[in-house]
Amino acid sequence: MISGRRIGPGEPVYVIAEMSCNHHGRYEEAEAIVRAAKEAGADAIKLQTYTPDTMTIDSDQPWFQIKGTIWDGRGLYDLYREAMTPWEWHAPLKKLADSLGLHLFSSPFDRTAVEFLEKLGVPAYKIASFENGDLPLMRLVAATRKPVIVSTGTAMPEEIDEAVSALKAAGAQQLALLKCVSAYPAPAEEMNLRAIRTLSEKYGIPVGLSDHTLGSTVAIAAAALGACILEKHLTLSRAAGGPDAPFSMEPEEFAEMTAALRSVHAALGDGKPGPSASERPSRAFRRSLFVVKDVRAGEAFTAENIRAIRPGNGLPPRDYDAVLGRKAAKDVRRGTPLSKDLLA
Repeated sequence: MISGRRIGPGEPVYVIAEMSCNHHGRYEEAEAIVRAAKEAGADAIKLQTYTPDTMTIDSDQPWFQIKGTIWDGRGLYDLYREAMTPWEWHAPLKKLADSLGLHLFSSPFDRTAVEFLEKLGVPAYKIASFENGDLPLMRLVAATRKPVIVSTGTAMPEEIDEAVSALKAAGAQQLALLKCVSAYPAPAEEMNLRAIRTLSEKYGIPVGLSDHTLGSTVAIAAAALGACILEKHLTLSRAAGGPDAPFSMEPEEFAEMTAALRSVHAALGDGKPGPSASERPSRAFRRSLFVVKDVRAGEAFTAENIRAIRPGNGLPPRDYDAVLGRKAAKDVRRGTPLSKDLLA
């Protein structure tokens, strides 16, 4: 439960708009993203709390150069320097989010970030995929006793076990996992959404999706498969560029996705078979047994004078064989629904 909002099976999907670096280093744009998240129907806006120096070091050694992603050829330090959200923005952005009824929390990447976010009073924490093996960091977060959401991108099954165990042992009482493929953008065919149910059944906690695929198809499918949380990057405009722009959603797209997620939740229902409230009146138009030729008292009902037709005012069609050969208790006009009192 985050700030009174229950999250889990049977509840509407908890939708998180990830700002990341889509503010392009402009505070006014960061504010606009918070407002856009609210207007698009998100439950929360999420930041990332780091500096380039808390993430890595400034080095020209080859292993600090990015290869095989959309940021190919860039240095880690340089990328994080561009992408960071200034820490002095956090408090006013949280004040804005609070005024809009939007939850604001963040992904911390080291002890200083956790300490800073605690002073800020965030209601929850998110552990990013590349930090799901950082047990000391996760223990710090767990010790706050606040809800923790962990992305599972890049993690082997045994590493997920280790993370869940470490968080619980360190005091995390409210914990959720996000199925994630840490590719940018992520190929839909690699998402393995059935793992959402596997993780949920294994750990008995809410499981959702951190989605880096293009469009909303995968997110909507995840909700249908039981995802309780959906995290998606939000930008004001992909055309404006930025490190995360290619796999981020624009506000109108985000709003359409959120509306679809709400519809999916409503459509899933309680799982009990039977007619819905809106279709119950239509039961009157089901087939039933009618007299289709005039029948005199004492005359037998036969395949020639009774039929199963619409509407549903007569005996159910399942009684057809039992009625054949029975005698009419009185004269019956054509078009009369067959009822038990007409049987002698």
